[in-house]
Parts: sequence; structure tokens; C-alpha cells
Amino acid sequence: MPGILATLRGPLLAIDTATSEAVVALERPGEPAIATWPAGQRHGEELLAAIDGLLAAAGLRPSDLGGIVVGTGPGAFTGLRVGLATAKGLAHALGLPIIGVPTGLALMAGLSDGLAPGRRALLLPAGPRDRVLVADGRTVLLPAGTEPGIAPGVELLAVDLEGRAPADALGRGVAARARLGASLLRLAAARLAAGDADDLARLVPEYVSLPRGVTTEGGSIEWSRDPR
Repeated sequence: MPGILATLRGPLLAIDTATSEAVVALERPGEPAIATWPAGQRHGEELLAAIDGLLAAAGLRPSDLGGIVVGTGPGAFTGLRVGLATAKGLAHALGLPIIGVPTGLALMAGLSDGLAPGRRALLLPAGPRDRVLVADGRTVLLPAGTEPGIAPGVELLAVDLEGRAPADALGRGVAARARLGASLLRLAAARLAAGDADDLARLVPEYVSLPRGVTTEGGSIEWSRDPR
């Protein structure tokens, strides 16, 4: 129970910048305190201000926290990089555990209608034309024009894909994103209660697209020597 655990170890702070809406959530008894805003290209400018605002409203200092939670995607390069760097910086500076939670999993687990996350699939954008499908613990790139192969009985959600996904899937995506902060905190609290946290140096996000000249090598980001 997150409320009881928070009183024992200090509340968790969650950060997610994987979608077009940035989310910061603070664990507290009852419902979490949540701040959301259209991220655009201003993650770095607004993220720390949002965190400071939530802590101030709760009468807390950063040293009162019990852990840092960060959504690991899939998502675009810029947003995820800023979110993860901020989360890692806070965890390192405060000596706190860090728990990475896949954003896709948190979105699918956030819908509280009794359907298991394994019976859901999630569509997210991968650039202006391609999409990715998150299902069965895998992320699959869908090039433009490719439709997801959804098994019978699997419910589809879609986020940030207006005009590029079915209306009912988009509606479920809106509902799931409204609960993303709470879902991240709940999943992370369960892991932390079991003594499970991530290695600060090894925690990496899942990018759906990278800038030209950037590649992934062994789980880290490097500049490619191939200029094409």
C-alpha cells in the first residue's frame, strides 16, 4: 500500500517525459499530487520548476523523498533524454534509489477496469509517419502504412496519434495518460517494497527514434561516424 510505505521511507517522486505531455507525480496518502503540461521542446526549462512546485505544495524538501521513479519509454529522444537525466541527477545528488518503469507498461496498467495489461496493446508515434506497437513485453516498429496485428480479445490504446489511430483506441489512450503518474508510482512502489531498484549507471531509456548521426551501442547513446 503506497500510502503506508511512503510514511516508512518517504514519498516517491515520478517523472515521465516519454509522450507529448510531461508528467510529474508525488506520492502521498490517498491520491498522488500530479502536474502535467504539454511538453513541446521545453522539458529542461519546465521539469525542475514543476518538481519544486509539487514539493513546495506538499511542504516537503527534496531530502524528504524516498526514491525517484522515471518512465523509460518508448518515446522520442529529446524528451526521454531530459527526463532520465533529471531523474538520475536527483537520485545521485540525494542518494536515493531510482526505479525505471516502462511508460508503455504504466499506460496499459493504468486503466482500472480489471483487464490485465497482457490483454492490451499500445500504439505510439515513431516520428511523423511511423508508429510503434507495444505488446507482450515487446516494442515493434510499424513503418508507415503498416497496421498492427492485434490478436482477438486484445484491447488497443493509442497515444499522440490523432488521425493515425482508431477513435476508440485514442479515447482509451487519453484515459490511460490521465492515470500515468499514479500508475508509475504504484508499479515503482511494488518493486521498491520487494527490494528491487535499478542501477543508476545502467538504466537507459527506450527510444523510438534518434536524431541523425546518433546510434545506440550496447544500450548507450553514441554519435555515429557514418555521416549519412
